[in-house]
Amino acid sequence: MYLTLKSFQSFRWLAAAAAGLCVVHGQALAQERIYRCPGKPVEYINNAELAKSRGCTLMEGGNITIVQGTAPQGNTATRPAGGPRPASSTPSTRSSGERIDSADQRARDSDARVILEAELRKAEERLAQAQKDYANGEPEKQGIESRNYQRYLDRVAELKAALARAESDVAGIRRELGRFNGAANPAGTAAK
Repeated sequence: MYLTLKSFQSFRWLAAAAAGLCVVHGQALAQERIYRCPGKPVEYINNAELAKSRGCTLMEGGNITIVQGTAPQGNTATRPAGGPRPASSTPSTRSSGERIDSADQRARDSDARVILEAELRKAEERLAQAQKDYANGEPEKQGIESRNYQRYLDRVAELKAALARAESDVAGIRRELGRFNGAANPAGTAAK
């Protein structure tokens, strides 16, 4: 295949356009210098003149990520003027740090217990299926596994890992249920 002069010029034009886009894209991705200003709270700015006037120091190294924290809801000093006031669901709930009404807490505990019991039933079903599939480490060979023993060993290892995960899930949910008063062995969770 021969290149004509016209196709060569088109190729040069495309190469120049691609190089120009790379330069523009690289400049867009370049970060400005970041300065750390002393004080409470610590500020980070990218304006060199402002940083110089405030006595800020240049940050060196990788990128800087700032995660803004949340102010406590009960503290009116940190809440901006005109900002939303904390909502109280019951008359006895005064702020986020105080106790919740005992009836509300019992209702929440009851809901959580019902959810955990349903999750426990599902986890126990998965555990029973995993035990059946694992067959005490000797499941039946499938398809090509009779000729390729390594595939069989890999599948047995996967089944063993799935069984361990299922056992761990059941144990974790039982621990959570045990945290509720009188719920160490809730209805429907009898031993298999």
